[in-house]
Amino acid sequence: MKLSLVATLVASVSAFAPQANNARPTVALQAENSRREALSSIVAAGVAILPAVANAAAGESPRFSVFGLIGDGGAYSEGAAFGSDQSTPLYSPYSVYGEANEASLYKQGNVEEIKRKKGFIAESQKRLALLPGYVAKKQWFNVKDELTRYMYETRGAVRGLAQTEEQKKIAKSFFQAIEEASLQATLKNQDKCAAASADSAKFLDQFVASL
Repeated sequence: MKLSLVATLVASVSAFAPQANNARPTVALQAENSRREALSSIVAAGVAILPAVANAAAGESPRFSVFGLIGDGGAYSEGAAFGSDQSTPLYSPYSVYGEANEASLYKQGNVEEIKRKKGFIAESQKRLALLPGYVAKKQWFNVKDELTRYMYETRGAVRGLAQTEEQKKIAKSFFQAIEEASLQATLKNQDKCAAASADSAKFLDQFVASL
């Protein structure tokens, strides 16, 4: 009886003792099982989502689009139209906006746009009127500031309003004049800067008169 009890206790203790020979295989086996479970979960999730993403009906092949460019035309991402209206062609495969047409909200040459551009030009005329005083005082930094910090808007306004060939010709002369004035201010050439500044104001006045 006693021998039987001892044998039972020894067997129980040996079951909980670390097994040197089997330790590494057990850890490796557990890691492999964990990987398999993770992959199974990912595959199961993918299978659950796939019907919605592929937009395929029962018995059909999955519909897909490669980069929104190549597909059967029925995928959600076809044409790279991410949530946009796909009933009309897009401007490009990389844009969610359609081609400009009669239904577009923006109308080129609308009253508000013309008014805004004329406002830019009116402000520029005021700034150009300051140049002779700056040149006389040899304040070259002020000359260059007036010709750069606001003239970006002026260029866009002049280009946008120039419709006739005559207007485009005057606009080109105006651009050349302000560039010459800026160059001569950099070179600190007072006489040439004064002449170019006067030309820039003259050509801009001519442009306004032609509108």
